[in-house]
Amino acid sequence: MIANMNRRSLLSLPLAPFALAAQQRKTLKIVGLETDLVINPPRRPNYDALQQLGIHSGTVTLRLKTDAGITGYATSSFGAIQGGPRVLRAILEEEVKPLILNQDPAFPKKIRADLHRGLQYQGLTGVTQFAIAATDIAVWDIVGKHANLPVWRMLGAYRDRMPVYSMCGWYYDNDDDLSQYKKEIENALGHGYQAIKIKVGRHSLADDEGRIKVAQDLAGKRRIMLDANQVFDRNEALRRGRVYQQMGIFWYEEPLPPHDMQGYAELAAALDIRLATGENLYTKYQFNDLIQRRGADIVQPDNRRAGGVTEWLEIAAIADAAGMSLASHGGGSANMNMLCAIPNAIYMETGGPQKRMVNGEVLAPEAPGMSTGPIEAA
Repeated sequence: MIANMNRRSLLSLPLAPFALAAQQRKTLKIVGLETDLVINPPRRPNYDALQQLGIHSGTVTLRLKTDAGITGYATSSFGAIQGGPRVLRAILEEEVKPLILNQDPAFPKKIRADLHRGLQYQGLTGVTQFAIAATDIAVWDIVGKHANLPVWRMLGAYRDRMPVYSMCGWYYDNDDDLSQYKKEIENALGHGYQAIKIKVGRHSLADDEGRIKVAQDLAGKRRIMLDANQVFDRNEALRRGRVYQQMGIFWYEEPLPPHDMQGYAELAAALDIRLATGENLYTKYQFNDLIQRRGADIVQPDNRRAGGVTEWLEIAAIADAAGMSLASHGGGSANMNMLCAIPNAIYMETGGPQKRMVNGEVLAPEAPGMSTGPIEAA
């Protein structure tokens, strides 16, 4: 029967798969925005050089609903600020929702521009950027599900797995003998990690050296990264950095406050050890400032502060053009989808046991979208 049809009559078939797909592409619209707020019960705190984490924490889950029955998901977490989740939820429901409804998710760059324009009065950093980033991730989740592809494949994949390290070496209460610190490192190595990160800078340089030696004895030839969490001034950052590099540390993370771009430039020029920073930078504009100053060897975007997929790809491209590597602050499937499409990405931060880890690398998700929400039926 089809052999006797001409091209015009064939294209008019209402159930032709390509015609149906084309119709879906024309009509896909965001028709709803919903959020869930989860405030976690207090747990045992841990510490970095600057702050206490874990007592107050919470998560906001964003759902963007479309007229095609596809829902895009994103989550945004808070590890320290008690009121942060409620503020983020209010921004999403009261400020983002009017700007996102009836938008076509196939235009994520337009959506980002509309959000920047609509929210600029209150500033595009802080919790406002958390909301923009979550929205962008949920939009890309829709786009991937609509194409029936994981987002990392849609973006043009560079790899199908990502090296990971465990952020395991925190400070703990009543741990002067470092028994809890040792236990957490041993657990991470037992899970198969080939690289670990530990905190430094809360106490003296001699204390740092002791913590590093303990980690090195446990890790053997596996890589160790250090994180100082913004605690030093320029002189102390340089003094300690010289010792860290003599001890063979792979990278030295966030020694200075994020706004001290000139300090980072001077420190990077003075040290041989890789300098890593970026988790507290917002948007490609702040990253571009750091990169142009040559203030780091490794940039570390956070998927709440730096932005979502759209912003990450631009940050990565700017860094790549400058010969810099990229590693994520934080882990999870959203980060994995972005990192697998970034040629200059070298590590994803994570922790705990990983179901899909092989030789220190986590395999990329294969579910359509970002794998940030429940698996939907095909």
